[in-house]
Amino acid sequence: MSNLIAQLRAVKTAVKILLWHDAQRVNRVLLDVAEMLMSRQRQEFILAENEKDLAKMNPQDPKYDRLRLTESRLQDISDSLKTVVDLPSPLGRVHEKKILPNGLRLKKVSVPFGVIGVIYEARPNVTVDVFALCIKSGNACVLKGGSEARHSNLALLKVIHGALEKNELPRNLALLMPPDRSAAKALLTANGIVDLIIPRGGQGLIKWVRENSTVPVIETGAGIVHTFFDESGDLKKGIAIIFNAKTRRVAVCNALDTLIIHAKRLKDLPILVAPLAGKKVAIYADAEAFKALAGQYPAELLYPATPEHFGTEFLDYKISVKTARDLGEALEHIEHYGSRHSEAIISEDPDNIAKFFKLVDAACVYANASTAFSDGGQFGMGAEIGISTQKLHARGPMALPELTSYKWLIEGNGQVRQDSCSSCSF
Repeated sequence: MSNLIAQLRAVKTAVKILLWHDAQRVNRVLLDVAEMLMSRQRQEFILAENEKDLAKMNPQDPKYDRLRLTESRLQDISDSLKTVVDLPSPLGRVHEKKILPNGLRLKKVSVPFGVIGVIYEARPNVTVDVFALCIKSGNACVLKGGSEARHSNLALLKVIHGALEKNELPRNLALLMPPDRSAAKALLTANGIVDLIIPRGGQGLIKWVRENSTVPVIETGAGIVHTFFDESGDLKKGIAIIFNAKTRRVAVCNALDTLIIHAKRLKDLPILVAPLAGKKVAIYADAEAFKALAGQYPAELLYPATPEHFGTEFLDYKISVKTARDLGEALEHIEHYGSRHSEAIISEDPDNIAKFFKLVDAACVYANASTAFSDGGQFGMGAEIGISTQKLHARGPMALPELTSYKWLIEGNGQVRQDSCSSCSF
């Protein structure tokens, strides 16, 4: 444990060094990482290390695709880095300034958090995304990836360290912790060293981090996602949206988990979900939806829903279907089972869309579009460090601005405070 704390203290020291360097040097680091990821020798090494991780996972596991790296995906990571380079630095941005009657000049400016710890599962791309966003926003990062991606993460970190050393910046601006639980606990209790913890993963991981951390936490990732097909929903739009939201990538947090359908549109349910059969998506339907689908959807993929099928983040080729009498009933279901991540309505009724937008309590709320767009890159933010499902500090996709806090800068000319109240204690 003492060795881990020493490593974390070294990260804290490194971030102080980073503050003295300008944005141009940081951008050079990111461009070097992007270039290194495209070199044939490094790609062969990274993909070979990734194969070691893949060999330990069942290819039928939906998380297998999330773990897998390819030349195309390395190209995407490289392109994402270049996008971050092109974004303006969030540091030093003036939020507010004013001059008080006594002549004091006040300025509220954005500053880095300092050391950000990110705990994540089998997503090696997160290693690079987190580093890019942290260093661009003036932060150091402590990475705690899962054991299932250990070789992949180490290979990517080797590239990152190479770029830091090339630009004469400390390697400790990016630290990868061991994959064991004791290392995670050291990170979560490193008060005064680590400034913020961001977990990226399923409900179990986020719950464990929240319950064990004494460092402030921003919850991200867990997505129990609903789409409501309203009475006025357009069938063509609905077919495309539901298929995309469920099957684009099933093991991500913005994937559709529950389709809520208006009772008056049950006759269209078999058509709405027909494309899902081609991807072998299992449907868990309530009594009314099951009746509408019986004989219309493959029997081996159709099951009666039980209570646990609602409020579940499947991260798999599975979906539940709930029947609602009206918008109000759909809203009640979302309120009870949702995780405040992403929710959607398919409707041609402007009033119902307006009510859905106003009453659904989630970070991302859609009308007539797939929830697959809940992503920092899709929102024009470059890479993202996660999607916050809470309300304090940040909500929704978190990118550069969300990785800063602020402080007040006060300039004076000898002013001292004159208390007007003799009994005041402040």
